[in-house]
Amino acid sequence: MRVLVTGASGTIGKALCDALFARGDDVVGLTRDPGRARGDNPRVEWRKWEPTLERPDPSVFEGVDGVVHLLGERIDQRWTEEAKERIMESRRQGTHNLVQAIAALKAPPKVLVSQSAVGYYGDRGDDPVDESQPPGSSFDAEVVKAWEAAAHEIDPTGVRLVIVRTGQVLSTEGGMLKEMLPPFKLGVGGPLAGGNQYLAWIHIEDEIGILLWALDDESVSGVVNASSPNPATNKAFSQALGRALNRPAVMPVPGLVLDLKFGKEFGQVLRGGARVVPKRTEELNYTFKHPDLDEALGDLL
Repeated sequence: MRVLVTGASGTIGKALCDALFARGDDVVGLTRDPGRARGDNPRVEWRKWEPTLERPDPSVFEGVDGVVHLLGERIDQRWTEEAKERIMESRRQGTHNLVQAIAALKAPPKVLVSQSAVGYYGDRGDDPVDESQPPGSSFDAEVVKAWEAAAHEIDPTGVRLVIVRTGQVLSTEGGMLKEMLPPFKLGVGGPLAGGNQYLAWIHIEDEIGILLWALDDESVSGVVNASSPNPATNKAFSQALGRALNRPAVMPVPGLVLDLKFGKEFGQVLRGGARVVPKRTEELNYTFKHPDLDEALGDLL
């Protein structure tokens, strides 16, 4: 296949490109800075794109069989008004511009796999939440709703659309786990804000596995959750990470610390969570390689 990937220089994007190359595919990457990206991964055919300002040039889609759209401003930051606008528009306008470019093609790709997030569900307590549940009302949920609505603009074209609602991706190369490792290795890690909130997590290998499965399997369309079938509370996750590192994990992080670092609005989001389960993902016959938390962390660490 020839696959176009946005966000190809991020943690998930890099791993996806490696997996595509490993199976013999060609990869086109869209980026604001092709020169810098080429230095990081010279095997990708890099093309310039300003996602919130323009549609990609139609030439980037020549010969492309499928598109994987991973681009988006990081959400784990202090939510100033300027940051919130960047977070929203990188997803809403960026996805709109990409989709409109695809819709205008005489020979569009067969499939669009569009990244999304389990933040769609908001804070849902202890009840299991699957793909059929309605969205939450917090800012991150509003972002995901707009993100997915922009992806659905592809529907009239007949291009197969898969929306992948992703949980916290566990990787030593980036994301939550990488940030947690230093304090946990020092024995001063612990649960956040009491630790009773659920964490939807997924091993990077399963995240890439689901993206490839969505790209390849013509029977897969619509929304699928990319999260382990065994979500864990923040406290249970902290204990599992401590076991994997053979370190204590009993130093709690008070909610006030979250507010000081991220501000009250995002701090409140971190106090909550959703017990997300990949019901439809499993019904469509994706088989998880790392469904167990202890095994997943052991594999990574």
